Formats: sequence, structure tokens, C-alpha cells
Amino acid sequence: MTVAAETLAAYERWAPLYPPVPHNPLMRAEQQAMREFWPNVAGLRALDLACGSGRYSRLLADANAAEVVALDFCVPMLMQVPIGNRVCASMMHLPFAAGTFDVVISGLALGHAADVYPWMAEIARVLRTGGTLLYSDFHPEAARAGLTRSFKDQDEQTCSVPHRDFPVAVQLDAASAAGLRVQAVHEVRVGMELREAFAGSEDFYQRWNGLPIVLVVRANK
Repeated sequence: MTVAAETLAAYERWAPLYPPVPHNPLMRAEQQAMREFWPNVAGLRALDLACGSGRYSRLLADANAAEVVALDFCVPMLMQVPIGNRVCASMMHLPFAAGTFDVVISGLALGHAADVYPWMAEIARVLRTGGTLLYSDFHPEAARAGLTRSFKDQDEQTCSVPHRDFPVAVQLDAASAAGLRVQAVHEVRVGMELREAFAGSEDFYQRWNGLPIVLVVRANK
């Protein structure tokens, strides 16, 4: 099974348990950080890239975006998206004309890209001049430390989701190569921005205190 097929199978398995809201402490800390760099989307066309169950589609609509397009490669996830125009496609090959969107939002998805350079290039292509990209992903330092993306399915079996590690410098270089100007780079760190209690959190925070676990980047075209 290829990495892409393995990733899709994992998300198909996860979809029945994946609500369109941040449902764990890490996702709540990630979304709070994304909101700190949230662009003004009122009256604009926005793409929720690799939307999952549509939590950012909901936020875009709540912020009065004129149009929201939710794109994901997993149909069971897309079926949960409550609003916007739903499109099933690969984030590596976007089925849109150049300059279609004013804003692209992508939450915790870059690590599923085959390569960060074409991923950035596709986003830059569909962004209009002056448009904004805001994305988050699991921090490469967390991946190198041994933390993984996993979930429990309906049978309480732990499943891992494949995730590629793109160093921060490589991500920023890919953005520059695509013609995007990076405006902000923010790290969510264990015990700092991520400090909500959960089962076993005392040991987790003691072991990983200070480790960057999520990266948030905002860039303009």
C-alpha cells in the first residue's frame, strides 16, 4: 500500500469519530494559534484546503467569507462538512483556475503532502495576487522527537496516520520559491501554548516541556 493510500484508509477509518470542531487539547491550542493570525476574510473567496470535517470551513463562514470551498481527498470526511462547496480532490493537484481564491486556510495537513515544494506552488497558483495563505502542521521537531499522529477507532484500536517531516527552513524556502512572502512563523510549545490538562498530561508535560509541537505560518502572494 502506498503512503497516500495508507493515509486515505486511516482517515476513512477516523471519519466517523472526527467532529467539525477541535476535539482534543492539541487541536484547540492549534486553532487558537491560527486565530491569532487569522486574515480578514469578509467578502472574500476562501479555500479550506485538506478540510477534514470542516472546522475551518465553519470559521470562514462565521467570519463572513463570500464563498467557502472545502477540499479533501476523503469522502467520508467531506460528508461531515456542514457548509460551503465540497470538492473531493488531491491537495497536490487543485482543480481550480489560477487566481481563484483570496484566502487559503489549511490545518494540520502539510505532513500528508508528497512534497512541500509542489504543495506550495499549487497554493500560490490558485491564490490571487495579494492573497493570503495561513496553515498549520505538526512541528517537525515533535516528529523527530518521536511523537506520532494517532487516534482510536470505533473499536478502541490505536491507529497511526502517516506523516512526512518537512523542516521549517525547507517549508519557508518552498514558500519563497512559490512566490509567497512569509509574514509570520509561530510555534505552539508543550507546557506553554499547549497546557490544557488531559488524562496522563502531567507526565506528558514533564517529559516534553518546551517542545514545539505545532507550526503556524502566514504568507502573502
